[in-house]
Amino acid sequence: MSPENPKWEHCIKRYDDLYGRTDDIRSEFNRDYNRILHSQLYRRLRHKTQVFFATKNDHICTRMEHVNHVASVSYTIANTLGLNTELTNAIAMGHDLGHPPFGHEGEYMLNKLLHENTGLKFWHEGNGIFVCDNIGTLPSPEGYQRNLSLTYGVRDGIISHCGEIDENHIKPRDEHVDLYEIVQPNQYQPYTWEACVVKISDKISYLGRDIEDAIELRLLSKKQLLKLRTLIHDFSNINTLNNTVLMHDLITNLCKNSNPEDGLVLSNEHLRLMDAVKKFNYENIYSHQRLLYYQKYSNLIISTLFETLKNLYIKKDFDAILKRHMNIYPEFARAFRSWLVKFSNLDLKERKRRKLENKVIYDINLEKDYYKSIVDFIAGMTDNYAIKMYHEIISF
Repeated sequence: MSPENPKWEHCIKRYDDLYGRTDDIRSEFNRDYNRILHSQLYRRLRHKTQVFFATKNDHICTRMEHVNHVASVSYTIANTLGLNTELTNAIAMGHDLGHPPFGHEGEYMLNKLLHENTGLKFWHEGNGIFVCDNIGTLPSPEGYQRNLSLTYGVRDGIISHCGEIDENHIKPRDEHVDLYEIVQPNQYQPYTWEACVVKISDKISYLGRDIEDAIELRLLSKKQLLKLRTLIHDFSNINTLNNTVLMHDLITNLCKNSNPEDGLVLSNEHLRLMDAVKKFNYENIYSHQRLLYYQKYSNLIISTLFETLKNLYIKKDFDAILKRHMNIYPEFARAFRSWLVKFSNLDLKERKRRKLENKVIYDINLEKDYYKSIVDFIAGMTDNYAIKMYHEIISF
């Protein structure tokens, strides 16, 4: 992606300007990278699940580490293919900002609660662009909190990054669409080659890393490891269960086989290798009994947080009721009220005092908006914070 590309003007377009600077020495996409890096949305990825919930083992991958793996893989591919590495870096840094606590299990539970109470759907790619446009803020030079206002090219890469679909020959779409018309994962291919690179880098990044974590946590038996080693060797010359070797093999194969006519392409053997490793992971890691136990726990936590806040809602004197509950749930009720002040019309005077110039996105007088605000509040939590709030609720 460069200024000579006919898509360039669409890709660098912003809906607003956070700073309005005229002396910036960075590119538009590098500015986006820094906006994401400095946001709370990104910081919280440090304690959000990648696969293994609320891990206390420092060597187990979290969502933040995964994001950095994707940035590394996509940089290598984009640099080799002559693409815009600043754009891939920004998309990779932001691609999982929409993930809630407890990974995909948290995503499924929040979707269930949101759909039952509002008819809306929650999916992390769609939530990714929602939080970048509406929830993430940074201070302006005057100290006012304003929305991130990322470029179209980066926002498109975030909502279009779904790597769960098994496909080859990935190419960008031609049409420029309203990104809020995308209502489900993989509805459209990404708009740029760079976003296509991030999409496939996502899968390359997690397959081998998840295996390393499973080995570290002793989830795989000797028989399973032998089966996996044989499986990998059948498709390649790899003789070890080493994530960096597996990633290197997939990256170099992709770069050798990709071209503008065929798209981003793995050889048939390496595509089968990727699909076989993914199948092994689903059967032996993601469905492991220890993870299933924690899934039940995470569902209990999320549903308890949601029901607690849902039961507080009475249109008349709601703010007074919320304030009274600060005596019962001191941190939970205080944090939720602070959230509503920032993003709703609950207390416009306090918004002004706090120098909040970000969008007001919830009308507290509408039940549907209120329930949506609860889901979005929970989605922003880390695993550890959600667990902490759950224990505040159940403790006497």
